[in-house]
Amino acid sequence: MLTTLIISGCSICYELIISALSSFLKGDSVLQYSITIGIYMSAMGLGSYLSKFIKNKLFNYFVGIEIGVGVIGGLSTLILFLANIYLVCYQIVMYAIILIIGLFVGMEIPLLTRIIEEDENNLRVTISSIFSFDYIGGLVGSIAFPLLLLPHLGYFCTAFLVGSFNIIAALLIILKYKERIAHYKAILCATLSVLAILLAGTILSENISKVVEDGLYQDKVIFSEQTKYQNIVLTRHRDDLRLFINGNIQFSSKDEYRYHEALVHLAMTKAVKRENVLILGGGDGLAAREILKYEEVQKITLVDLDKEIIRICQENELIANLNNHSLSNAKMNVVVDDAYKFLVENQFKYDVIIVDLPDPNNEALNKLYTNVFYRLCKQAMTDLGVMVVQSTSPYFATEAFWCIHQTIASEGFHVLPYHLEVPSFGDWGFNLATFQKVDTQFKFNVPTKFLTEEKCQTIFSFAKDEKPNQELKINTLSNPILMKYYGDADKKWR
Repeated sequence: MLTTLIISGCSICYELIISALSSFLKGDSVLQYSITIGIYMSAMGLGSYLSKFIKNKLFNYFVGIEIGVGVIGGLSTLILFLANIYLVCYQIVMYAIILIIGLFVGMEIPLLTRIIEEDENNLRVTISSIFSFDYIGGLVGSIAFPLLLLPHLGYFCTAFLVGSFNIIAALLIILKYKERIAHYKAILCATLSVLAILLAGTILSENISKVVEDGLYQDKVIFSEQTKYQNIVLTRHRDDLRLFINGNIQFSSKDEYRYHEALVHLAMTKAVKRENVLILGGGDGLAAREILKYEEVQKITLVDLDKEIIRICQENELIANLNNHSLSNAKMNVVVDDAYKFLVENQFKYDVIIVDLPDPNNEALNKLYTNVFYRLCKQAMTDLGVMVVQSTSPYFATEAFWCIHQTIASEGFHVLPYHLEVPSFGDWGFNLATFQKVDTQFKFNVPTKFLTEEKCQTIFSFAKDEKPNQELKINTLSNPILMKYYGDADKKWR
């Protein structure tokens, strides 16, 4: 029964590893999880059917299948990363891995049932016990992966470790039924050898990860950490420092000032009061750096879901120097919380709200771009308050940008869209939202490296190919249309 528990837990983990990794590499988590589950379940059914043709040497076949699952599953992360870097057919490789693992996993339970039934000669007890432990193992795997394995071990170590457990399951069968296994000593040696390789991969997973990540990122990886919520990578080439979250660039030290000046200073300039500022996201501290240029600011509340990104950007000397140690400033009040949940529970009114969240490339982030979210922002603003929202690229994701614009406007805001060129991002857009109409005349009383009063006369103009050619819907909780707009744009440019 212990074997059943192990192989069931491993089976669930492989599904989650492939789904989560494909979402990380290719985006559209709903699609990746749906495809993985669909192919995996179908392959398991086929594997279960094919198992009936195995009539002899059940123990040998079961051990062979476990070794196969352990090897393919243990190497799955490495194979998928390399396929993403060096091949154009990532999806085919992904489907093949899912299909092979699913076929093998589908054979496991029928064969194990027949093995135990032969030994105990009680089919009723055998089936009930196996399925009980199978379901319990599935629960253990589904809880362990998001809470323990991925946050603390990362993709590579998790895959190697889970593969090792499959080999251990095979080893348990070998040791318990050694008299029924043909070529017992040779199979035992082979199994122990495979286990040693996977355990070595587990131990050396950090080194393997660094080598692979150097291929995934153009510049040298100087820092990498998998947190509970995301994968954080810091690269450096000469004096260009870049931060990536889940493979998506967050800033380049060469040009981040363009983005953050545009994000902060237009809103701060139009705000009648600037005493209390709320930043949703912005865990890198760069938006806070710009806000701290205003002497009248008394308190900045920064809300970010991942405490580790805040810790890294506080403690990492390179990033801390870039953000002028803003996250350690006495005016900062850092809140580790989900932005949506924070707004639901918030009772305070802010003069300025800076929404500096990642692009809406999954359902969790999409919630932070809905009409209800902007309604909550509205409730958190003073009567003369100003809000600005980073809104992705009006060129690369035209429909997504204007969907965000219309969704904000649907909550009664006067919305002023604008955009500018950020070399590391491309053409990037924002939406300035107020309760009263504002003009496009701006005067800056704090030092800037990019923004000027003259420049502001150009950033509100959009070219023909930066405007949507279809009627757009607003983004709601019940109809997350923004994910489709963003996903379509992502497929177009990949």
